[in-house]
Amino acid sequence: MARQPTSGDRPTVKDVAASSGVSATTVSRVLAGNYPVSTATRARVMKAVRELDYVINAQARALGGGGTKTVAFIVHDLVGPAFAYVGQGVEQQATAEGRLCLVCTTHGDPERELELIELMREQQAEAVVLVGGGSNSRSYVERMTQVARALDKSGSRLVLCGRPPLDPDVPATVVEYDNEGGAYAITSYLISLGHRDIAFLGAGEPGHMTIDGRLRGFERAHDAHHLPVMPQPARAITFDRESGYQATRELLGRGQKFTAIFAATDVVASGVLVALREAGLRVPDDVSVVGYDDIPLARDLTPQLTTVHVDHEELGRTAVRYALNRDRHAMNQHTVMGTHVVIRNSAGAPPKSTWTRSGK
Repeated sequence: MARQPTSGDRPTVKDVAASSGVSATTVSRVLAGNYPVSTATRARVMKAVRELDYVINAQARALGGGGTKTVAFIVHDLVGPAFAYVGQGVEQQATAEGRLCLVCTTHGDPERELELIELMREQQAEAVVLVGGGSNSRSYVERMTQVARALDKSGSRLVLCGRPPLDPDVPATVVEYDNEGGAYAITSYLISLGHRDIAFLGAGEPGHMTIDGRLRGFERAHDAHHLPVMPQPARAITFDRESGYQATRELLGRGQKFTAIFAATDVVASGVLVALREAGLRVPDDVSVVGYDDIPLARDLTPQLTTVHVDHEELGRTAVRYALNRDRHAMNQHTVMGTHVVIRNSAGAPPKSTWTRSGK
């Protein structure tokens, strides 16, 4: 009869082997998950694992080539709703694939990002998903190229989610959305309503790929309609409610003429609406306001926000699905998801008469 560990013992591979009637080597192969083992043998081993409450050593399995069944999700923070919904998609798909999801935040520190990536490589994570941000600088591209190749050598996969792609020969999965196209579409919608003086609120530091893409779409729409772009605020803002509020107050304080505001995110737009209301301006009668992301908040604002829809959860799910089920002969995968304008109540035709900071 197979030895049963006492209450003070920790079950071992030998215990599982004895209980299931196979060798310790066979048990190790079953647990590694990357060796051909018959269905009946696998069932006996896993039955013994459950009966003995044997805990599979993830690191040992990784050394055997089976990976740790872990997906790492590295993001700026979990406060921004868009990041949170991408994270939810990553976690949902990781769970569906039988993986554990580890969540790490960088708070915008590039050195911490590198440290976390290296830690996940040491932990043999099957995929490392980097979300949002990114840069078009040469140093960023070189750094991500090195990271992708190091992860690939260790059997892992770098996934850039909502970040710019690397060179085609770099082993990385890229899942992004049509950032510029969405901005072009919603700016064109404002122009079609008759707006000619549109303020863009949300310009970040140069090289911030997400906002750079939205600004490019904004400018391209003006160019396509042969319209000049009105001078934009020079100060970079963060993408929160307070920044939208303060940027709008500054815009009003300069007495600059505008009939519409394109807020770079829905959260920024929420601050814009408050500042306009405090100034006695009606939306959309006096000023039209649009956002970007289509987070649930957009439907709860007054008026409900016209915005660009991004399926953030699907972005996260797709990133994990492609990384874990990739064709290992393909060096690079690049998927661009679509966006579309959602028309609600915050945008309309410009007023017949313009207004100034002191009144209409």
